[in-house]
Amino acid sequence: MDGGGWEAGRVGATNIGRLRQQQGKQQAARGGAVTAWHLRVFAAVVGVMGCLLLAASLAMSAVHQVQFRNAAISRNFRGLQKELKQNIVRKEQAEQIMHGRLLQMATSAVTKNGSETEDFALWEEPYKQARKWKPCAAKHSLDDEEPDENSNGFILISANGGLNQQRVAVCNAVVVAALLNATLVLPRFLYSSVWKDTSQFGDIYQEDYFINYMKNDVRIVKELPSHLQSLDLVAIGSQVTDMEISKEADPSEFVKSVLPILQQNRVVHFLGFGNRLGFDSVPVHLQSLRCRCNFHALKFVPELQKAGSLLVQRLRRVSAMQTEMDKQLFGNNMLDPGFAENHDAAGAPNKYLALHMRFEQDMVAYSLCEFGGGEEERRELQAYREKHFPLLAMRLRNTTVSPEEQRSLGRCPLTPEEAGLVLSALGYDRRTFIYVAGSQIYGGAPRLRPLTRLYPNLVTKEDVLTADELAPFRNFSSRLAALDFIACASSDVFAVTDSGSQLSSLVSGFRIYHGRGRAPTLHPNRKRYAQFLSEEGSIAWSVFQKRVRQMVEEYKRVSPRPRGRSVYRQPRTPGCMCRAGGDGSVDF
Repeated sequence: MDGGGWEAGRVGATNIGRLRQQQGKQQAARGGAVTAWHLRVFAAVVGVMGCLLLAASLAMSAVHQVQFRNAAISRNFRGLQKELKQNIVRKEQAEQIMHGRLLQMATSAVTKNGSETEDFALWEEPYKQARKWKPCAAKHSLDDEEPDENSNGFILISANGGLNQQRVAVCNAVVVAALLNATLVLPRFLYSSVWKDTSQFGDIYQEDYFINYMKNDVRIVKELPSHLQSLDLVAIGSQVTDMEISKEADPSEFVKSVLPILQQNRVVHFLGFGNRLGFDSVPVHLQSLRCRCNFHALKFVPELQKAGSLLVQRLRRVSAMQTEMDKQLFGNNMLDPGFAENHDAAGAPNKYLALHMRFEQDMVAYSLCEFGGGEEERRELQAYREKHFPLLAMRLRNTTVSPEEQRSLGRCPLTPEEAGLVLSALGYDRRTFIYVAGSQIYGGAPRLRPLTRLYPNLVTKEDVLTADELAPFRNFSSRLAALDFIACASSDVFAVTDSGSQLSSLVSGFRIYHGRGRAPTLHPNRKRYAQFLSEEGSIAWSVFQKRVRQMVEEYKRVSPRPRGRSVYRQPRTPGCMCRAGGDGSVDF
């Protein structure tokens, strides 16, 4: 290479070196810039994630702060969810809907209810006259005077049915014992293939309290004298079945047909004793005994009172009892203020509505109605009737019963969907907290979904009480029914779906008697309601809403017990309740 070439090469190399050095610096600068950009992006991402984590933390904190009634109820609706899951596993079905158009309108309405002033009293008794009626059947004498021990003999009863049918039988037996000047032996409860409960009187009610409270009116003993226990009551003609006494019989029938047996054999055994004593023909002093028994003498055992107290306090989210009703139901067995964790004792009581959903399979089968389940439903209900209601099934072989006619006559129990339509038409919004009383809903999850779609805040006693708290009452349907009785009687509003239900009847009467005019009950007329539902294809929601409200308001009107009606459901009657005058006087 010549010198010029070398010099040129050297200069070129130098320039290349400088160029590479400059490129290195530029790359380093670019590298630094990229690194700085990454750092800024990383910092931004970290910041965003930090904000998200903070927000999530705050949200979780808020969730923990906001209790759904209280910790006991926020167990994911164990009772209803368990039933839903069991039924879903058993058979996958779509929700069973009978009134799709109305349900769609109701779904929209429940999100708007409560947003404006309503003309229906949702949580109050609309008629102030209800407050003028006072309980008058409590015993007045505090002395120990007892009835004449020279009675005509002893009366035994073996009451059939469930908790509430048996309660009616007990109080009717008190009246019959007084009527016949007899000593009443503490009632026995028959085992039912439907209820499958071995509970006896002392498992549900306080025996000694009952005996002592009624002792001035009727002598009550725990068992027959030993010399009568060995008698064959059937052989000597001392057993009287429901077939031998008219339904809702006059007192004169007992005097004529039962008193001679009692005087001859010194003992009479009433087997069944379901609704055997009437109402209108019973003298006032005996009617008073009936009310004294039902509204005052029958107190649940302490175990049920304590569990019921816990149930109601958790539903209300307060530790203190609020009403006269509570005193009657719980007596001295109200729980201490520290009854549950995380309760808000300082806050106002939460309102809850109790809904008695009498849509169990026995009621559905006995009604002879159809509920949209087609041929499969018909076969299933007929098989149930053959097993549990053989006489009814036998009658159906010779008689045709129209399900459509049954519905038009108001003889079909309301489905959960139909109950939800009533509540939404009355104006209860989606947030309404509802306690559902009753056992297994026929149809399970598919039947319940239309109701839970409208009102998701539904709970049962299984949701509110723990498994350990319910353990003493498991497998005893009457004791579980007693907890439902307590929750319904203590509720801010009680909604009836079947007027033929004994629980609904007794709870309604209990709320009238002890509610002091501040315990409203929603009672749809099923015959009228069936007419509204039959117009589903064309009826406007506003018209449906107006009709439902008028129907429910008419039942709330205050009046004395109509002729032929039960004093257990409508106790505004002589010997049971009194009406206070404006001057403070009290009369009927």
